[in-house]
Amino acid sequence: MTLRPPPLRVWAWTAATLALAVVATLLWRGSSVAATDSTTAAAPEAPAGAPDGVLAPAWSVDVEVPLPPGVVEGGRVVVPAADGVTALDPATGEEAWHYRRADAALCGLSASNGLVVAVFRAGDRCDEALALTAATGVRAWTRNLSLRGDATITGTDQVVLASSDTGIVVLDPVGDNVRWRAAAEPGCTLLDTAVGSAGVAVLQRCDGTDAVALRLFDSFSGQARWTRDLAVSEGTGVRLAGVDRLVGVVAGDALLVSRPDDGAQLQELALPAATDGGAEGDPVLQAGVGDVALVWARGTLSALDRTTGAQLWQVPALGLPTPSAVGKGEGASVGVWVPESDGLVLRDPSTGAETARVAVEEAPAPGGRAAVVGAVLVYALPDRVAGWS
Repeated sequence: MTLRPPPLRVWAWTAATLALAVVATLLWRGSSVAATDSTTAAAPEAPAGAPDGVLAPAWSVDVEVPLPPGVVEGGRVVVPAADGVTALDPATGEEAWHYRRADAALCGLSASNGLVVAVFRAGDRCDEALALTAATGVRAWTRNLSLRGDATITGTDQVVLASSDTGIVVLDPVGDNVRWRAAAEPGCTLLDTAVGSAGVAVLQRCDGTDAVALRLFDSFSGQARWTRDLAVSEGTGVRLAGVDRLVGVVAGDALLVSRPDDGAQLQELALPAATDGGAEGDPVLQAGVGDVALVWARGTLSALDRTTGAQLWQVPALGLPTPSAVGKGEGASVGVWVPESDGLVLRDPSTGAETARVAVEEAPAPGGRAAVVGAVLVYALPDRVAGWS
């Protein structure tokens, strides 16, 4: 029997199939899918207990990019890197999950509402955002953006803020939509931006003037609530301390405290004297806990009344307690864990009264943010995050 060669159409189909396979392989190799390295994990158990006994250093990780204000979310410690994000177990510092991109750089991230929202830059612009479930690393959503390549990312409950000196963009971390955008006014530059429970605040300076305007926007609608010119001397450096409970602006060696509903200035508080070579540019950190605004500056923690801005109490402290540092004191009263030079102290947010104290070996460096996960202290500096247990 003589074997006949396949018909010409079979050879054509075979060639076309092989060509499609080659193209598909090349496209896959050049896609973000091929450049992504990610893992997931089972959700952790709810943290139990509270700091007790003596806390000793358990782990420490240096970071390449600035940490977000809140690094604890979903029972994980969220650590950004130049190419992505890693979630750690708070007790051991061991990796739980990671998401990394070989074809893009991280512009920044925010952790809130059980999600980690990361924004990446593949070219000149920060153009891709995705949300990962903080507990497991499972992807929640992905969307395209068009942000400047130098955009910074921060966030708080239900809000992710992307900002540059030309404008701001607000994202919904849960729903993936862009809520609103606001450009700097014509001829003006944004000097600083911040987001918190009171809204989105910007400091703005316009051409031909040394005056600085403070503006506050509603986080959800984008409506400008008010604009107020700050009474600062020419050449005085200004920056936002925070927008939780009160709007705090650092102007030289003073903290200008304004009411969030109408922008009226409530207080001008002198910052503590600089120590150990500190200077005007030292960090001033602000967070809201209960009915007070907590402000850390130059080794001192102050609690300000959210209605009057008056100082309720003040103690020496190494850093700022975050909302994740809230605990239970005597009689189930709410307290906040304050990192101090001789231990971790649970204080009443309204009075500053001590209700519990835990010794800490090798006290952390000044200027960080403290969170408590069960019995573990997590302390985040701009370039390092560590755990004590």
